[in-house]
Amino acid sequence: MAEISTKPYLVRALFDWCNDSGYTPYVAVAVGSNVVVPQEYVKDGEIVLNVSPLATNRLSIGNEFLEFQARFGGVPREVRVPVESIRAIYARETGQGMAFEAATPARVPGAADDAPHPGAPADPAPGAAPAATPAATPGAGPLLRVLQAPEPGEPPPEPPSGPGGPGERPRLTRVK
Repeated sequence: MAEISTKPYLVRALFDWCNDSGYTPYVAVAVGSNVVVPQEYVKDGEIVLNVSPLATNRLSIGNEFLEFQARFGGVPREVRVPVESIRAIYARETGQGMAFEAATPARVPGAADDAPHPGAPADPAPGAAPAATPAATPGAGPLLRVLQAPEPGEPPPEPPSGPGGPGERPRLTRVK
């Protein structure tokens, strides 16, 4: 039996956390040929969608697809996003949430190794800054670090350093 992806469960959990906390859940989506969104709102191969209950109708976050109906410019539109295309889910008000690694397309036997997949970003122009990538790469180990509680009588460990110094919580920042 194939292993079930944790991604749809994490997306649903963060969606629930945003709603329970009074925040507006947003999802950043990599737009490819299998993503159904209003193309006029796609910028640089990505779209950010407000998936709050007030902004959507018939919202369904399944294991394969995120689907809903919403108004774009006053016109009702159907949206269908494969969960694998979701790059991040976060609270609009705080930026707290989770970013996901870009999905690697499955290799098709006989396909050229250097052929880009649909929705893949174009190569950067010479001299352009490289795109931000997660610190871990697939197969290089876990993305999460396990912290152990100190033994009784030991001082608590120092909090990890964030962008603003020790103790500051990391925030999701979109890099374009």
